[in-house]
Amino acid sequence: MDNNEKVLKKAREHRADTLAFLKKLKRIKPQALDQAFQQAHDEVFAQTDCLACANCCKTTSPIFRDVDIDRLAKALRIKPSAFTERYLHLDEDGHWVLQQSPCAFLLPDNRCSVYDHRPGACREYPHTNRKKMHQLLTLTARNAEVCPAVWHIVEKLNEIGS
Repeated sequence: MDNNEKVLKKAREHRADTLAFLKKLKRIKPQALDQAFQQAHDEVFAQTDCLACANCCKTTSPIFRDVDIDRLAKALRIKPSAFTERYLHLDEDGHWVLQQSPCAFLLPDNRCSVYDHRPGACREYPHTNRKKMHQLLTLTARNAEVCPAVWHIVEKLNEIGS
């Protein structure tokens, strides 16, 4: 088991504690919470090589908005309808998501074959450096089980809060 797998195993084992901790963070003023997340995000990602992991691309799907579908279809030189038929399906919430995992655009070296045209959700992932983090805490708890960097960000925030 590599280090990333160990981190994700630990995240799954501590799911309830992580969610409880993140819910407590709702008491912090939104601007201060955003700053704390931004600082932890910057520190963790300064030491993170996403290409060594790519678990997000291997196990989850972003939501594809119409603008994402149009941009990717154009880049692939196919019609948007052909793109959705080939790569996407509607999930139970009515969102366009990938038909398969890992992502069809993930290359063997963990690079993205459509990186410059990737969906907005991929560009923003793991959503730990955004404004209004108090609205994203449940998502952050879920992402801590997918992205080792998110787990490290949560750990760093927990150290600050202790």
